[in-house]
Amino acid sequence: MKGLFNRPAAYDSGKLNCMSFKDLSLIEPLLRALETEGYERPTPIQAQAIPPVLQRRDLLGCAQTGTGKTAAFALPILQILHGERAGGGKRPIRSLILTPTRELAIQIAESFTAYGRNTGVRNLVIFGGVGQTPQTEALKRGTDILIATPGRLLDLMNQGYVSLRDIGIFVLDEADRMLDMGFIHDVKKVIAKLPSDRQTLFFSATMPPEIAHLSNSILTDPVKVEVTPVSSTAEKVAQKVFFVEKKDKKNLLVHLLGDKDITSALVFSRTKHGANKIAGDLTKAGFRAEAIHGNKSQNARQAALGNFKNGRLRVLVATDIAARGIDIDELSHVVNYDLPNIPETYVHRIGRTGRAGASGIALSFCDSEELPYLKDIQKLTGQVVPVEREHPFAADLSAPGIPEARGAKKQPPKVVKTPAPQRPGTIPLPERRPDTKREDQRNRPARDAAPVKSDDNRNDNNRRPERPARDERRSDRPARDERRADRPERDERRPERRDENRSERPARDDRNNERRGNNGRSEQRSSRPERPARSTEERIGDRTQPKKPSAAEVASVMRNRFASILEVASIEKQNRPQKPKPKYGEREERNRDAKPGADTRPAFRGDKKKKRW
Repeated sequence: MKGLFNRPAAYDSGKLNCMSFKDLSLIEPLLRALETEGYERPTPIQAQAIPPVLQRRDLLGCAQTGTGKTAAFALPILQILHGERAGGGKRPIRSLILTPTRELAIQIAESFTAYGRNTGVRNLVIFGGVGQTPQTEALKRGTDILIATPGRLLDLMNQGYVSLRDIGIFVLDEADRMLDMGFIHDVKKVIAKLPSDRQTLFFSATMPPEIAHLSNSILTDPVKVEVTPVSSTAEKVAQKVFFVEKKDKKNLLVHLLGDKDITSALVFSRTKHGANKIAGDLTKAGFRAEAIHGNKSQNARQAALGNFKNGRLRVLVATDIAARGIDIDELSHVVNYDLPNIPETYVHRIGRTGRAGASGIALSFCDSEELPYLKDIQKLTGQVVPVEREHPFAADLSAPGIPEARGAKKQPPKVVKTPAPQRPGTIPLPERRPDTKREDQRNRPARDAAPVKSDDNRNDNNRRPERPARDERRSDRPARDERRADRPERDERRPERRDENRSERPARDDRNNERRGNNGRSEQRSSRPERPARSTEERIGDRTQPKKPSAAEVASVMRNRFASILEVASIEKQNRPQKPKPKYGEREERNRDAKPGADTRPAFRGDKKKKRW
């Protein structure tokens, strides 16, 4: 992404601390609203993002959670729309802000209302989980800014209530979560309906490389604003990790909440079922706690969040999606009951506390199965989370260190061989003697050397005769040829042996007669005349297929078969018993003798008490 980071020259990093909102070229209505809200100086993300957005540049902003990303895009959008105020009639939707959760959408709408109270720019928030009738009625009246979640927005677009043809500014807030938690397809459907000549703003707390690559395909010549390292945690948030078994997490949480210094605690659970269970356990222990997650209705979630902000609830248990973007003032503690399996989620969780420069404490519970998650978190943040072992439910686990950087050569550990321990009372093995066989084989002479003869060798008589050298075998060839010439030929000897064997053996017919008692069977068999030899054409002619029958022959055969079938059917019909004819006279007599109003129809077969319909 070469050339992506383009910071304006007038806003150097050394001048950010002494800058005010007046230096950002904001209009008077916005300055009065900021003064009413108590804002004096912009945060680093606001100071660097507002000028390029006012210049109608695409923006990719990355900053810690709680550093004021909402005001970084809300203030310039309000100023742009205030200067481009439309005439009379229904107001078209000129800016769209997409958010992952309902709570974050409500908070962004509240910020737009507070900052734009003097501008006359309208905003509307729509989300799922509630009836759509109030939202559709507000859409018919018209709005300048629409804050929506992807699901409800696509639903109303399909119904024809929302038109995006007039959108000039598109904002994707919490972009990493939108693209990472399964909203990517909905986001692409919305982007496909937007005009091509629009201004696009991406804001997120973390920016993994794959998310930056995807956002770069959607943005056009963007300005990248990154005020803190990617996936870094807030400096004023004190972090601790407690090693505890999974079954003791509930008891440890109750033990920690006994401290009065924990005025408010936001407890994170990985699952919805786990959030309900934690809230129920805390309620049984005497603490006022409620849970919020995706299965809760919008009214129940808003009521629980309102009670927690007002101080009526001390503990709020939430999942990652439900708590994303929650802005709670003076939140003292964040508790990770379950460590997240995605390390970037840890940064978002602890960012709920220590907002706007305040201090906070983040406590994390870690069991044996979550040690790899802790290792990934430390690798992402580049920090070692301190371990707190002084508690009654401590587990004997070792803390993982920060992994080495990629490309560093790892030295293999030295292997130290130690003797195996012996049981008491066992006899030790004798020392191993040196192997003399291998030394004898090494000192053995080569094969080409002549063997040394000795008289003491007992196996000299059994030895095979030595093979003569190759030159001697060649010189002996004439003598061998002479010996072969003196031998009689094989073919000359065989006939003589065959004739001798034939003369000694009796004839086959004589042997058969002796075995069978000379009954003459063999003579008859031998006297049977032999078959004359046949030619190849005659043998092939015997194997030829027979001629096919004519159509008349086939028709006659089928006619005979059909006649026989009809004959059998007529015989069976004659032998079949006839059905008895109904006796109408008996039914009429029974009807005459019956009482008036009685049912004269016959009952079901096999059940006389059962009535007919």
